[in-house]
Amino acid sequence: MSIPKSFSRICKPLGPSCSLPKQSLLQVAYRLHNSSAHQETAEAYARDPTPIERATLAFSSAFTAIADPTRQDAVATLAETTSTYTLPLLRSKMLSDPTGRRILRTKPLVSSKTLDLPHLRSLPPGTFGREYMNFLDGQGVSPDTREPIRYIQNPELSYILTRYRQSHDFYHTLANLGVSVPEELAIKYFEFVQTGLPMTLLSSLVGPLRLTKEERRVLFDVYVPWAVQCGGKAKFLMNVYWEEWMDEKVDVVRKELGIIPAPKV
Repeated sequence: MSIPKSFSRICKPLGPSCSLPKQSLLQVAYRLHNSSAHQETAEAYARDPTPIERATLAFSSAFTAIADPTRQDAVATLAETTSTYTLPLLRSKMLSDPTGRRILRTKPLVSSKTLDLPHLRSLPPGTFGREYMNFLDGQGVSPDTREPIRYIQNPELSYILTRYRQSHDFYHTLANLGVSVPEELAIKYFEFVQTGLPMTLLSSLVGPLRLTKEERRVLFDVYVPWAVQCGGKAKFLMNVYWEEWMDEKVDVVRKELGIIPAPKV
């Protein structure tokens, strides 16, 4: 298979041999996500990838994410390169809601710089902000670990995907789910019902292959029914200004948003 000239931007960091027609897309994908080329390629983009570039990036990131789910750069690239048609739909739903419009106008970010984490830790037990911090501290995670957007140049669509990523831990908090693989997959099913992002569906379909028989039973008998029901009945969470709910009781937030905690396993 010959590689179009437009693909040379991806191939260049991988070495001279990548530009040869003899290289298959599978070889390119493997080399792209098993070298430092991913970062170099991402930094080189000052425009949206062409369709062939987007398809190859999606394939390569999927190849790597399946082989190594801990590669957050690959998971992030997969989300960006497969959300071309979904993000405008999410924007339309946000524009149809007063809070969603305000979020798109003010573009709040979730990080240790924008959130007063010590203050959230000092809130009374049972408040949303305190429970959020309990989740972060208990799981050893941080609001600063989300990958930046690299392959979406439209500022508004780029922000929407950023907001989605930065809201992930709020979903964990409200669902009362940890970060084990079955629990993460439960959140992915929930996110797919909420957003329709293709990456969440792929994770939901491929992730169970890495589970034990008992973990798959728990996922499909307990978590998936909860995710489908809860995700479908809950308020569209991209229209939630999370920063304004921190002082509220977490049970009040769940009731207002239509979220029920996942069943205990």
